[in-house]
Amino acid sequence: MAKGSRERDSFPVLPRIKGVRMAAGAARVKYEGRKDLMLVVFERPVSIAGVFTKSKTASAPIKWDKRVVRAGSARALVVNSGNANAFTGNAGEEAVRQTADVAGRLVKCSPEQILVSSTGVIGEKLNVARIAAFLPNLYKQLRGNAWCDVAEAIMTTDTFPKGASCVARLNGREVKVIGIAKGSGMIAPNMATMLAYVFTDARLPSPILRRMLRSANDRSFNCITVDGDTSTSDTVLAFATGAVPLGFTPKTIRDKRLLPFRVALQNVMLDLAKQIVRDGEGATKLVQIAITGASSVSAARNIGMSVANSPLVKTAIAGSDPNWGRVAMAVGKSGEPILQERLRISIGPFLITEEGRVREEYREDLVAAYMQGQEINIGVDVGVGRSRATVWTCDLTHEYVSINADYRS
Repeated sequence: MAKGSRERDSFPVLPRIKGVRMAAGAARVKYEGRKDLMLVVFERPVSIAGVFTKSKTASAPIKWDKRVVRAGSARALVVNSGNANAFTGNAGEEAVRQTADVAGRLVKCSPEQILVSSTGVIGEKLNVARIAAFLPNLYKQLRGNAWCDVAEAIMTTDTFPKGASCVARLNGREVKVIGIAKGSGMIAPNMATMLAYVFTDARLPSPILRRMLRSANDRSFNCITVDGDTSTSDTVLAFATGAVPLGFTPKTIRDKRLLPFRVALQNVMLDLAKQIVRDGEGATKLVQIAITGASSVSAARNIGMSVANSPLVKTAIAGSDPNWGRVAMAVGKSGEPILQERLRISIGPFLITEEGRVREEYREDLVAAYMQGQEINIGVDVGVGRSRATVWTCDLTHEYVSINADYRS
């Protein structure tokens, strides 16, 4: 997985969504000569849903957006990169208010219908004057298909813009689901993750959209980790324009007619989540960890994350070292029930341990050769129950240290 191998030219072709326009540009919030501000405007108020970081040091935009999401509708989204607007006190909250005021005047709506996100360095005062001065320029440039531009504008240490889409048929009607995201480091979500925005033309009430988003989030962004750190700015927002009436009004997400949409939503979010892991700071390998035989889904996920967040496991993967003992260590320290005498560990197609010991047939040279690849699968059966979970991570390289040692310079 060579870094930089996925540039703008490989960004997927994403369709337009009626009533959604967008633009991005260089407001010089922090960076010079690159996009760092984006604006998305909705023709009419749209249903919204969101999940946010559980960090106790959440940024000012998180606090604002939670109030907007509770109200249930929005007209625009403003996102800047380069500055997280976190740990900035009253000045940070005022910066969010000023951003929403300017966007609200442009869109001709209440500031309380404007969602705001920020990502970047923590603790530095946000230059909101540059954002306020640049937003009118973006408003004049709004168009229906600038997905790559807006995906680039929210990047920080990312090496490529991230986008995904899917089409679903509900009750005989075709609906679109489109998503963009950013993330490369500080990736270990505890509710949402990094920044991700999902758009659909389906007509869905906010409460239903909210429940489907949370469900899909638990199966996608909450199943990835790069470095075990949870950001102050983690946000996933979903917008439903209502341009495509479904012919029915769902009362619960268990309505079978919603299943195609739920699958499409989860597929888009999982695609974005995997792209984030592939773009992990300094990463060269995508790692899938499948846990089976656990006492519960929660236990399976905890075991998976224990393996995925282990620096010893991640550095062994970086070095193509089949040190399966580190996997066993990480499983054991998870605190979840396991039966050592039934523990089975595999790397790729190679079963390494069973019945609590190494198989006589185990050949380390074959596993080492497999680990030279860019996608590594690790399987662990803990022998307790029937529950399972899959999580994703990446390797940990010298480059990760270099990127983060030099981040503010």
